[in-house]
Amino acid sequence: MASSLLEPDLEGILSTAFPTTTEVLVVDPSVDTIASIADVDPDRESIPRLLLLADEDALKDALSTFPIASTIAEFVDREALSLRTLESPAENALFVSDDRVLAVVDVADRTAALSSDDGEFVDAVASSYRKRFEEATAYRLRTPAIGQVRETMADALGEDVRDDFDAILDAVAGGDGDADVLDAVTIALLVAARNEVLLYDLSKWGEDVGIASKATFSRTKTDLEDDGVIDTEKVPIDVGRPRLRLKLGDDRLADLPADRFAAAASDVLG
Repeated sequence: MASSLLEPDLEGILSTAFPTTTEVLVVDPSVDTIASIADVDPDRESIPRLLLLADEDALKDALSTFPIASTIAEFVDREALSLRTLESPAENALFVSDDRVLAVVDVADRTAALSSDDGEFVDAVASSYRKRFEEATAYRLRTPAIGQVRETMADALGEDVRDDFDAILDAVAGGDGDADVLDAVTIALLVAARNEVLLYDLSKWGEDVGIASKATFSRTKTDLEDDGVIDTEKVPIDVGRPRLRLKLGDDRLADLPADRFAAAASDVLG
């Protein structure tokens, strides 16, 4: 038996086609489909665990920005998602469960699918692609999970810093800021400058949580300082070289609410 399905997003497909399924294998999804995992509510119990068998380049493209990558890393951290690389493309993008197969076609801003629950056909497809999944190489996602980032940032740098970081990430994810300009390190430095955090404390936290090395934070700080976006002042300590306190260096960024900061920073840096 075959039927058509038309849904606007990944969550719609999963909740409509697999309402009681606990695990779904997703084969050769598009870049947009992979990225749309970030729009799924990780606390929604009805969403099945996803086994993603995807082209490595598609994974890299979909996970190229921190808001998407860190949110998807949260799913991996919760063991709600497993990512593996597909060696050769499938004829169609597929959603496969124990009792249903969906062949997917993207149509404008919606997703159409041809569904089959024929037992013999489903068993053959599921057996073939589950074997390929088991033999596939795990995709190493280097971005830390957003939950870990938020928790450790609040502990290391303060809740105000974490709240600003969240607001700016949300703005970038919503299009109110250039994700190519405002990467995770740049956002963290701007938020730290907004809250006058020590560079040492920020870079130590960033390296410990896995966002970037201390050297990367230092280089990016120098670039932003050269652009006049941030400034530093020396803070004496009892032993050793003075520490640097980060401060905003551009008046256009001063006193802005956090939800408007991303767009303004993008304009300044762009």
